[in-house]
Amino acid sequence: MNRNDLRRIDFNLLVVFETLMHERSVTKTAEKLFLGQPAISAALVRLRTLFNDELFVRTGRTMEPTARAFEIFAMLTPALDSISTALSASQDFDPATATNVFRIGLSDDVEFALLPQFLRRIRTEAPGVVLVVRRVNYLLAPGMLSSGEISVAVSYLDELPANAKKKAVRRVRGKLLRADTAPGRLTLDEYCARPHAIVSFAGDLNGYVDDALAKIGRSRKVVLAVPQFNGLGALIAGTDILTTVPDYAAQHLASFGGLRVEDHPVELPGGSLSMAWRGAQDNDPAEKWLRSRIAMFVGDEELSA
Repeated sequence: MNRNDLRRIDFNLLVVFETLMHERSVTKTAEKLFLGQPAISAALVRLRTLFNDELFVRTGRTMEPTARAFEIFAMLTPALDSISTALSASQDFDPATATNVFRIGLSDDVEFALLPQFLRRIRTEAPGVVLVVRRVNYLLAPGMLSSGEISVAVSYLDELPANAKKKAVRRVRGKLLRADTAPGRLTLDEYCARPHAIVSFAGDLNGYVDDALAKIGRSRKVVLAVPQFNGLGALIAGTDILTTVPDYAAQHLASFGGLRVEDHPVELPGGSLSMAWRGAQDNDPAEKWLRSRIAMFVGDEELSA
């Protein structure tokens, strides 16, 4: 096919194809693209004619891609990214008048402790924009970035899609949070003797604190694991339960009263919050503005510079 032949192709079909590859469902693809299921089914018929292949075979409730579909997807994704980049680079962005809808992924602790101040600044600078926040973690973020469900993620991130970019935005230290009124800092012995609560998305009872304790031949007893930070303060209020949380989450929880923050009796490894975004939107003026505001108001001064 030469470039003149491209005139007969409806590029909307390629977007449908890419979404089907991610969702593996006509229903979910229709929801994602805000179209009816008949429209997606009709698009699939045209795609099969265009590529002279079945492309997707129904297996139970999912649509499994054929080998040819995987070949097309591997070539199509970077091409669509390049087209998106070329189009977005020519667009201006004025935050004062913008009405963009930004879809961002935040880990639970970031949403709980850092989103409020970020939202206040965004509302001041760009009152017409809409933020759609999705809950992510290191497991969910890569897939949601790859599929376009979010354009940027802020979390503890490791492996990412090949077309994603990443930047550390905030240094993180673990802090001890306690609700009792006993004077003075806890010793290591007192810390290990007390019951503990942890925030665990997967419901695990061990984490990086336990790894640090194990290195010095110590351990602790976890009596409570919850899936999110919101409500953690109320759960440990009035008890002798201790919890270790990121420094910014500790300060936010303590601001409601009844809790105090202190340095940890165990030397914990440092970490960092990272911001990752789709490479196709690296030069998009609106997305560049959004990332600059995330780095400025969610990150710390040293890393956001």
